Amino acid sequence: MGLGDKIHNAAEKLHGKGKETAGKATGDDKLKAEGKSHQVKADLKQAGEKVKDAFKKH
Repeated sequence: MGLGDKIHNAAEKLHGKGKETAGKATGDDKLKAEGKSHQVKADLKQAGEKVKDAFKKH
């Protein structure tokens, strides 16, 4: 996984965490769900990058 990808995924996850927290604080279920969605998407991208890296090593 390239450094740029790692940074992008971490930023997306952090952005999602912020949205989720804001949604909880304001009682906005839609915003909270969007935040969770961003976090899951970032986790999936990171997992995909790790799989690609594993295949590159072999």
